[in-house]
Amino acid sequence: MTFRDAWQRALYGPGGFYRRERPAAHFRTSVHASVLFGHAIARLAGQLGLSAVVDIGAGSGELGKVLRDEGLSVLDIELDDQLPDRLTGLVIANEWLDNVPCEVVEWDEDGVPRYLAADLTPGEVVDGNDLGWLQEWWPGEPGDRAEVGRARDEAWQDVVRRLADGAVAIAIDYGHVRSGRPPYGTLTGFRDGRECSPEPDGSCDITAHVALDSLGGTILSQRDALRALGVSAARPSLELAHTEPLRYLSELSSAGEAAELLDPSGLGGFGWVWTAADAATVRRASRALCA
Repeated sequence: MTFRDAWQRALYGPGGFYRRERPAAHFRTSVHASVLFGHAIARLAGQLGLSAVVDIGAGSGELGKVLRDEGLSVLDIELDDQLPDRLTGLVIANEWLDNVPCEVVEWDEDGVPRYLAADLTPGEVVDGNDLGWLQEWWPGEPGDRAEVGRARDEAWQDVVRRLADGAVAIAIDYGHVRSGRPPYGTLTGFRDGRECSPEPDGSCDITAHVALDSLGGTILSQRDALRALGVSAARPSLELAHTEPLRYLSELSSAGEAAELLDPSGLGGFGWVWTAADAATVRRASRALCA
């Protein structure tokens, strides 16, 4: 059994982690950090002229609640749910792809990449499409380790090919590009809000960063995307503290939440990879996200 097989079983098999656990109990996403994130998504939908949002990897539906309060129609899709044949509106996959299990490999002393087994020991030589992916997107040297992003690419392309005209899909995740691949990979686990060893026994979340550039589409940072959508960490005027103290406290709290979403060393450093179904929608999305 390769580590990918064990990973799949540990998260989604009988008694698996996501069969019994709420994601919010174990890690914090942009959705949990502030409703400002949901408001920005709603603002983007409005700028694109879309009234519906599809939330892939919806967790407990926190994002959907914010969007419904904004008057949008929302379809929540859980991590292991089947996708509908056609996807309309604004499709958001926030921290979904990092939980798509993928092969983990390590280059041996001769520079040959080998699949890692469930116990993370080297096994069979990597070949075929996985080898082709590594050669194109993540070449390594003896002792390096990598996560083969082909499974994530295929999962995302399955989303993209289902887009109806006028639809926009955005994958939002922590990740990297070829110029900055981590030499020993990013495989890790989370339990009760703390990072832990990625044991594939169903006791913890298992995750790895996403090779953002292999997905296709346009990449920008969350910081840039949210700022284009009006999220600001500017502190309110001190004068407001004297004239409207409750409003001052509310705006100060909002600024703190925005700062967390925009922090380039944290959530603000996440990648947004977006694509649209037709050229006209690409132009609208570009205007909205690249202001």
